[in-house]
Amino acid sequence: MKQTDTLSVGVQKEHAIYTVEDEMEMATVRHRPEALELLEAQSKFTKKELQILYRGFKNECPSGVVNEETFKEIYSQFFPQGDSTTYAHFLFNAFDTDHNGSVSFEDFVMGLSILLRGTVQEKLNWAFNLYDINKDGYITKEEMLDIMKAIYDMMGKCTYPVLKEDAPRQHVETFFQKMDKNKDGVVTIDEFIEIRNLYLLANVIIVLHRLLE
Repeated sequence: MKQTDTLSVGVQKEHAIYTVEDEMEMATVRHRPEALELLEAQSKFTKKELQILYRGFKNECPSGVVNEETFKEIYSQFFPQGDSTTYAHFLFNAFDTDHNGSVSFEDFVMGLSILLRGTVQEKLNWAFNLYDINKDGYITKEEMLDIMKAIYDMMGKCTYPVLKEDAPRQHVETFFQKMDKNKDGVVTIDEFIEIRNLYLLANVIIVLHRLLE
């Protein structure tokens, strides 16, 4: 066979490999994001910022969506000193606004937009949704305690001085004394916003900022 024929065959084979690989990659993309112009209009990010965010998201989640297990694995890298599994579960549910078991790029962007650049009202609404674990419109002491314990599991081992075991419950009691205005044992969104308890919100924002550093 002539050298030119050999080169031609080689190029054809190489092209065939790329074609198959491209098709396989396309097949794994289960979700394609909305146009960046639309996301730019809906969020508080510029088109350039969205492009950067999408590259990072696509690198970690080639399929275009992230499931809970992958989310936990990624999140745990930022908190190797503790156990972030439970908090990542709650955080994932807060980002998964349509509750379909996955977080799309749009879900990620809209949540991040609120946390980083939203108004106080928007941030409080988002934080309330995080603490309202069963999404019934109320925060109970048990729900808040679950969140607080998850935060302590994730961060507590590296705190100084070392936190006492009953510290989460003590904090929850303090929060409820301030927020549960009518003393009915639950906190509504109106009570949550009225008190504007930014200490609660700080837990969420600090964690997200750590994730983006």
